[in-house]
Amino acid sequence: MENNIYDISDMHDDAISLCDKYDFLASVCIGGCAGAIDVFFVGEPGFSKLGKATDKAVDNIVMRFAKAVGWSPKDGKQGNVASAIGFLENKYRVNYDQSHTGQVGRKFQLTPKNHHLKSLAHSPDIIGLFFSILNQFTNTSSFVSNGKLITIQNSDTQFELQGHNFISRLYCGFCNWVGHIMSDIAGSSGSRGKQDCGRGMGVPVPFMELFQLCDFGKLRGKNEETTTLARVMEEVFVNGYDARYAVAMSIPVVLQELMIKIFWTIKARYYKKRPLAECVPNKSHGDLRIMILVGNATLCLLDGADAVIRSKGNAFCCIMRMNIIAWYRLFALVLSEIKIRYGKEFAHKLLQCCRRWMGEDLQGYYSVIDASNHELKRTFNTFLEQQLKEYKSFLNDLYGYSILNEGSQDAVAVAAGMARKAGVPESDIYMVDDLDAYFRNRE
Repeated sequence: MENNIYDISDMHDDAISLCDKYDFLASVCIGGCAGAIDVFFVGEPGFSKLGKATDKAVDNIVMRFAKAVGWSPKDGKQGNVASAIGFLENKYRVNYDQSHTGQVGRKFQLTPKNHHLKSLAHSPDIIGLFFSILNQFTNTSSFVSNGKLITIQNSDTQFELQGHNFISRLYCGFCNWVGHIMSDIAGSSGSRGKQDCGRGMGVPVPFMELFQLCDFGKLRGKNEETTTLARVMEEVFVNGYDARYAVAMSIPVVLQELMIKIFWTIKARYYKKRPLAECVPNKSHGDLRIMILVGNATLCLLDGADAVIRSKGNAFCCIMRMNIIAWYRLFALVLSEIKIRYGKEFAHKLLQCCRRWMGEDLQGYYSVIDASNHELKRTFNTFLEQQLKEYKSFLNDLYGYSILNEGSQDAVAVAAGMARKAGVPESDIYMVDDLDAYFRNRE
């Protein structure tokens, strides 16, 4: 029993157990190794060693998928990915594949390079699936551009979704979406069929299309121009930051998590002497979750530092070198850990705090509004009084102008008053009696 380190006390609240210093040390070291892989082997699109390997892997997957659905390449075309893509493009045609500004009524800027990002149905995620089914059923196309959701009614009536009832049409719509994504994930047949054409335009990283709603900010773009976050993310996608590159970015994330789980399993079995059934790495072990979180945070720290240093303040260059998969994973791990450790009680407290903050903010807002209304009324009344005075003065002057030609004493008095207002010296103002006396003396 003395050598048996594992006992029933170790099982108490294992879901919220903490790590020891060796767990933290191992997590940081493993996360550092994963960060080094990310910095030196993932890098950025176009210069990524792992990216070239994942591009080839995606090409092979596309060709295997094409063969599975009926592609029969001619002699010499067995390894031609452009031929496989062309087959899939013809087999899985959709009604939302516009790629030029003229095809969307010139409502926004659309090109063959950015239409996979702006067309919501081209996204390989639940959002893309939803809009693909919606567009196929309603013969529309849904785009996101300049922070707005734009729906285009298609004039092409040749497209018809197959199926005899709702369920069969829904299934056909799903198959069309999957097939069309596979035809686009490695670029188009036209671009991949040319020599020295590059890798072609793929589909966006899952949920990357949501950045097109972020039409705000003043960031430095690719050419050092000041632009919005949505425009920067569009430039990032056009320059190769797509789903194929996301596969390369996921490699250090997967390696880091796998290495930590191996370390944890060995320690649990041979150091803590736990039964084999208790050494399965899953979410029920709090120390394992913390180790994975620390390792992923270390990876993100190195990735972020590398991106910021190399970019020199340029948002485009910074995002091009950031591992968005690692940051997605870190965000998910933090939220999951908060939920497990604090649960509904924490959520309830957070909600209460938000309500209190909102109440205080609203009260302060109403106070500011009341003070502003009072000041506005005072300013308006002062302005109104001033305008009334000026209006009365204007009416008096207008009356004086109307009697100037009458030759009466009133007209003379008005003329003298106008002269005084104009700054004429009193010695130069002559009344009728003064003029009569002057000419009488001349006689």
